[in-house]
Amino acid sequence: MKVFRFVSGTAAAMALAAGLAAAQPAAAADRLSPGAAAALGVLGGLAVGGAIAASQAPVYAAPAPVYVAPPPPPPVYVQPAPVYYVPPRPRPVYVERCVREHYSEWVPGWGWERRTRRVCG
Repeated sequence: MKVFRFVSGTAAAMALAAGLAAAQPAAAADRLSPGAAAALGVLGGLAVGGAIAASQAPVYAAPAPVYVAPPPPPPVYVQPAPVYYVPPRPRPVYVERCVREHYSEWVPGWGWERRTRRVCG
């Protein structure tokens, strides 16, 4: 890296010396238009700025801040409430109580007939 800086600085110095050595005094007929003179000035400024920038050590900007999520809160241990089993109430048991009932019924053409029926309830 240091060799590259040395070579680029040397090349810039040699280019500047060669440009100054080749310069001749200006005559009235050698004048440039104002636009051409401005363009040459801009190009020269860029060349000199590039040579200076190449001769210096690179400067790095600080990295952009990175958002890091906060750690999760510590776990909270809660003792669960005790669970009690309550068996359901048993279903009511219905016991059929049946009785025999005797009654008399009129049968036309025959008369009274004794009958029996079963009544549950």
